[in-house]
Amino acid sequence: MADRSQQIELKLLIEAIYLRYGYDFRGYSAASLKRRVLLALRQLQCEGISELQHKILYDPQVFMELLQYLTIPVSEMFRDPSYYLALREQVVPVLRTYPSLKIWVAGCSTGEEVYSLAILLREEGLLERSILYATDINPRSLEQARQGIFGIDDLQQYTENYQRAGGKRSFSDYYTAAYDSAIMDKSLKDHVTFADHSLATDSVFAETQLISCRNVLIYFNKPLQDRAFGLFHESLCHRGFLGLGSRETVEFSGYANQYEAFDKQERIFRKL
Repeated sequence: MADRSQQIELKLLIEAIYLRYGYDFRGYSAASLKRRVLLALRQLQCEGISELQHKILYDPQVFMELLQYLTIPVSEMFRDPSYYLALREQVVPVLRTYPSLKIWVAGCSTGEEVYSLAILLREEGLLERSILYATDINPRSLEQARQGIFGIDDLQQYTENYQRAGGKRSFSDYYTAAYDSAIMDKSLKDHVTFADHSLATDSVFAETQLISCRNVLIYFNKPLQDRAFGLFHESLCHRGFLGLGSRETVEFSGYANQYEAFDKQERIFRKL
């Protein structure tokens, strides 16, 4: 009975967030949301979900704190290096055939994937004719992405990932170390547009040749996954590319027959 009551409280909380702030988590995995909300309860010193709901309804600052738990950013530069190697070796030759490129990084979190792609495109001579749209629903994460500042402790892992992803230079060429941080080369941002965008509620805003949305859809239920795949299909040009996370696939979605597996192992699909 207690678990059933908690499920009801969680559903009411998510509905309250949508009605009060317009953030739509109703299509997110219930199990994932429950884990994140229970973690937030302890950190925000709430006795239960109902108390948390009361606080977020009347204090936007508390909601912003909760949002950090609901959109926990877990990322690293050149995460899953083989994915970036596949982009470099298999997708880039096709991208070269376009006079200009628009690339959408959906759910960009704190920007690690955006800078990884910008570095890859620069090394392949494509960044100057590219626009990267980096979108997320978390304004704090977007601001961190805009700043392009990462912890110095992460640099060793990032460097190893970069090398395994086929990096052609020294990774240190792309950042300046300052105190306990690494500041990414500002010129990498010259071709990036950071914007608030929700895959749950917003629509398409540009025609793109490549969409990279990695480790986002695993937190969605099937109807919301299908909505996202629909947005991607609408945004991609004919024969455009869609890159997903290692545990994600378009194959069992409502859009399965709209894509072909370009590199099945690396979860790179191509619009038919």
